[in-house]
Amino acid sequence: MPGPKVPVESECPVNSYNEWDPLEEVIVGIVDGARFPPWHVEVGAPLSTEQRAVFRERAGQPFPAEEIAAARDELDQLVDILQGEGVTVRRPEPRDHGRTYGAPGWSSTGLYDAMPRDLLLVVGDDVIEAPMAWRSRHHAASAYRPLLKEYFRRGARWSSPPKPELSDELYVDGWVDQPEGEPFRSVITEFEPTFDAADFIRCGRDIFAQRSHVTNAIGIEWVRRHLGEAYQVHELELLDDHPMHIDASVMPLAPGKLLIHPDRVPEVPKIFKDWEVRVAPRPVIPDGHQLYMTSKWINMNVLMIDEHRMVVEAQDEPMRRFAESWGITAIPCPFRSFNSFGGSFHCATVDVRRRGGLCSYF
Repeated sequence: MPGPKVPVESECPVNSYNEWDPLEEVIVGIVDGARFPPWHVEVGAPLSTEQRAVFRERAGQPFPAEEIAAARDELDQLVDILQGEGVTVRRPEPRDHGRTYGAPGWSSTGLYDAMPRDLLLVVGDDVIEAPMAWRSRHHAASAYRPLLKEYFRRGARWSSPPKPELSDELYVDGWVDQPEGEPFRSVITEFEPTFDAADFIRCGRDIFAQRSHVTNAIGIEWVRRHLGEAYQVHELELLDDHPMHIDASVMPLAPGKLLIHPDRVPEVPKIFKDWEVRVAPRPVIPDGHQLYMTSKWINMNVLMIDEHRMVVEAQDEPMRRFAESWGITAIPCPFRSFNSFGGSFHCATVDVRRRGGLCSYF
């Protein structure tokens, strides 16, 4: 006999096609229980030489408690700001990242639940779980599953590529950095589709992606085929020696407004020929500030509440002035402690619902 039907609400709670339509509901991550992952080649590939040394030394250990507490306070301030701007905020459930799990041939502990943008790609009413290449993030979506089940029951689509095996065949045997001046050499092979959602950026019917140390060509192709003919998925070639996530290199802020990294975008893609393209202001994060997994250009990782409101780091005066010069109101929020963990406002959030429909901007 057929089972009971799942009731569906008339209005889908998930609706987001770009990075700038008016934000109505968002998920904000949590940093509780964050740990350094066990050391493996794919962990070190996107990191600097100094960062690799820290990750090797502290592999499997918790991040410092005082740094977690400071980042947690900043996330709470971000929640207050977003709610004050009329946005509904949802949070994941805390998990124990010290528990061991695995598959044939490998085992791992976890990382954190701080960056929902890394693992959830929202396109329209579809929430796509990313098949992540880091073994420490194999179950990264688990903390968000209660929310995903709720959204599904209320009418959203919920998609997931084949769960990656993450066996040794995925990783390049004996991988080393490419010599300076040579083309990017990824640590992952084309063994199976893997991607981080943060390697995709959305502009309505056009979605831009990059290959990186976590996203391979077959992963981009999976997204292309999954979305179908309604969308064009463009692969951008950027000059990044250690690529991992496109949103610190290219950030569309509104229709016709594109923010780019000064060095990683050697030539603005022709599709943006009618857009105004501006170079991001240089970051002001001090040299002594700990950044475990990112460069200072995380200052580009802004969150648009709508075309006219941008959340910026409270101490980043150049970015505030930049926003205002472009007719955008800058809303300051302290976030430098959170930056240490590898992301900023865009990484720490994933927009569930923006008020708007599917359009072409090119």
